[in-house]
Amino acid sequence: MNSSNIRNFSIIAHIDHGKSTLADRILEITGSVEKRKMKEQLLDSMELERERGITIKMQPVRMKFKDHVLNLIDTPGHIDFNYEVSRALKAVEGAVLLVDATQGVQAQTITNVEMAKCLGLVIIPVLNKIDLPTARIDEVKKEVMEFLECGEEEVLQVSGKTGAGVEELLSEIVKRVPPPKEEISSGARAIVFDFEYSLHQGMIVYVRVTDGEIKKGDQLKLYQAGEIFSVGEIGFFSPEKKPADSLSAGEIGYIVTAIKKASIGTVGDTVVSVKEPLSPLGGYMQPKPVVWASIYPESQEDLAEFRRSLERLKLSDSSLSFEEEQSGSMGRGFRCGFLGMLHLEIVIERLKREFNLNLVVAMPTITYKVLLMDDKEVEIYSPNLFPEENLIKKVFEQWVDMQIIIPPDRLGGLMPLLYEHEAEVGEMEQFGKSRNIINAKMPLRELMRNFFDELKSVTSGYGSLSYKISGMREAPNGSIVKLDIYVAEEIIPAFSKIVSKARVEKDAEVAVEKLKDLIPRALFAIKIQAKALGRILASRSITPLKKDVTGYLYGGDITRKKKLWEKQKRGKEKLKKLGKGNVNIPQDVFVKMMQG
Repeated sequence: MNSSNIRNFSIIAHIDHGKSTLADRILEITGSVEKRKMKEQLLDSMELERERGITIKMQPVRMKFKDHVLNLIDTPGHIDFNYEVSRALKAVEGAVLLVDATQGVQAQTITNVEMAKCLGLVIIPVLNKIDLPTARIDEVKKEVMEFLECGEEEVLQVSGKTGAGVEELLSEIVKRVPPPKEEISSGARAIVFDFEYSLHQGMIVYVRVTDGEIKKGDQLKLYQAGEIFSVGEIGFFSPEKKPADSLSAGEIGYIVTAIKKASIGTVGDTVVSVKEPLSPLGGYMQPKPVVWASIYPESQEDLAEFRRSLERLKLSDSSLSFEEEQSGSMGRGFRCGFLGMLHLEIVIERLKREFNLNLVVAMPTITYKVLLMDDKEVEIYSPNLFPEENLIKKVFEQWVDMQIIIPPDRLGGLMPLLYEHEAEVGEMEQFGKSRNIINAKMPLRELMRNFFDELKSVTSGYGSLSYKISGMREAPNGSIVKLDIYVAEEIIPAFSKIVSKARVEKDAEVAVEKLKDLIPRALFAIKIQAKALGRILASRSITPLKKDVTGYLYGGDITRKKKLWEKQKRGKEKLKKLGKGNVNIPQDVFVKMMQG
């Protein structure tokens, strides 16, 4: 195919600004999907995406519009999936910046635009939801013009719901987005921007071909992995996989490799021809995990299957990291790194649904650096590795730089929230006519303490947030402590967490109260305790199940009943001793505790 007729683009936006709905209308107008197969969120193929109403995975699709081929890569909007966005943007020449006309530019909009500008992409600003009565079209258009420093005629208007303006948008994509460039005329080369794994076909690589042509049967090599394979099938997305004879420079599609070793797959790897090997392309910078959690199989017999499942999941979620670890009471498992709490929840849910695994999930934590009394420095990724207080000289924790966009009339609720989360409030500047940008710094542990949901609550949904890790800072002496949870007088490592000393008593009360509601009752009383700073801070007891041991007696001497009650009491005491540390805690309790 002539690359001058190809246009590669992504849709980028803040969460809930209507990317998936607009993508549905584009598919309809280009006739890419039969009407009988059309449904909402068509490109959100994962069951989880449909349940939560969010995009989790980037999704490529090839469409025909007049004389041109349009390759769209739909992207997530939540900050936890930014790595998906960055990889998608590196495979295209243009980005449609979608802005909700009822909300205006949001914090994540700014982050996405910065990524697109760094890659030199053509940005097409588009106002969405113009059909809504609450749309502030003129006001938001001016806001976008100021933000992007563009002319009024450059800002398009569409309704993803009704389809108004979508055909004009497609014409502007053809007009404004440049065709892909072919860097070298001989030899074939492509960048891998995503993977999936099939039990029958092995690794399937998603590629953007940069040079030459790749055909079925060609001998290719994954450059970084060093693995040579024959192309078993090649094709493009429409949006389901559609086999083709070849993929040429500028095209986006997939290659079936038949490689069964999932662990060798790396996004950003380069596919090259074995006959005429070219130098590798620049890959992707691997993101650093923000949140860590130790995850163990419910049965140690499932450890090997758990490892295989993680390797296969990592192919389609390259921001996931993991390494094996050993815990005294939990056995062997994996310490896994995530880009945020939502990312963690999604991974756990996918492991359960897609791989049928029963897992125990420890309380998530962030990375700390601890300087010990002997001047040895250690990195802490798990609460169970946090040293005793008398061994610690200094603790260093991660901080974030954040931007919050908010209407001025919501500032009254925001400021107390920021100070409650130990934030340092910096400059405040006006953004457009009706909003402010607040710059602030905050400990990462406080950001992870439900700050995003609380921000939405105090601003009635009008506040938006973006952040980036800024580095380590020394925590005030003694301000970071470890909170341990005991069930039936035995510590449960999965419930341990690192908290602020100022909040430790409140967190202790919340933890034991929640566990009291979650752990099923037994035939004996179950004691739940929270311990920190060398003492018990909170305690609850789950009352035993009652059994009427005198039910079969009809009247008679009361001493018979008393004897049975006394025997039952002795039996419960014996059960309590036998049950010490042997309380069965269901899998869903660990997940619910992890979710906070």
